[in-house]
Amino acid sequence: MSLNQLIDAIHELNEYHVQLIKLGELKKQLIIQNQVNEMISITNAESKLVKQIEDCEKKRLEAVYGFLQERGIKSRLNLNMQELIRLIFDQEDKQRIVTALNTLSGTLGTLKELTIINQQLIEQSLSYIDFYVDTLSYAPENEATYQHPSDKQYNAQRSGLFDTRA
Repeated sequence: MSLNQLIDAIHELNEYHVQLIKLGELKKQLIIQNQVNEMISITNAESKLVKQIEDCEKKRLEAVYGFLQERGIKSRLNLNMQELIRLIFDQEDKQRIVTALNTLSGTLGTLKELTIINQQLIEQSLSYIDFYVDTLSYAPENEATYQHPSDKQYNAQRSGLFDTRA
């Protein structure tokens, strides 16, 4: 029955997203600890999970189309899940799919919040790096006292630790 395949696909999508949350929590700690090399491996693992999610989403769509065909709908309608639920008349089946969708929705909400936090942490890290580089390359203003031009030593002053003109 395609409805069972659909519910299984929703559960599978939820599991993949739970794994993304676990990786996101780990990534958050790595961002805080500034461990860039370890973040690369986490990002690779996330990419593999995203590919698995894409494959699972294809299975979910096929299950939806199979469910529609079981109901006598031959076209490949692009229904959202609320519209699809209206086509389920058995209350037990309807409750099973609603429960699965609510679980997935909660997981996606948690993942979204974590993604926002990680994005803010990365932006803060980049701001700190920009500030640090600006501080190191700071060019002090010329002294307020008068110097005769012949007393001035050219190329003697550096504009901070780094020459940003390079």
